[in-house]
Amino acid sequence: MSNFISIINSDIPVLIDFHAVWCGPCKVQAPILKEVKHELNDGVKIIKIDVDKNPALAAKYQVRGVPTMALFKNGKLLWRQSGVLQKNDIIGVIKQYA
Repeated sequence: MSNFISIINSDIPVLIDFHAVWCGPCKVQAPILKEVKHELNDGVKIIKIDVDKNPALAAKYQVRGVPTMALFKNGKLLWRQSGVLQKNDIIGVIKQYA
């Protein structure tokens, strides 16, 4: 948990992908996130959190469904949304808070 706190305290936007290995929509989201990272490069950190391996973290951020994206900057939760999101939508949100 302390490692997570240090990650989200970045002054670069940090997109957390709460996911699970058994989740079909999560498998759809994964290559989209690779495209986002490729396009924004150092403008964002993308971290994948498996909710089954990190139940305390999922509970802390009230993740009830996967995939759920959460955007942090300087330790603050700026935005979150559940469901599969398209590349341009994710990039738009990240740029809005960058």
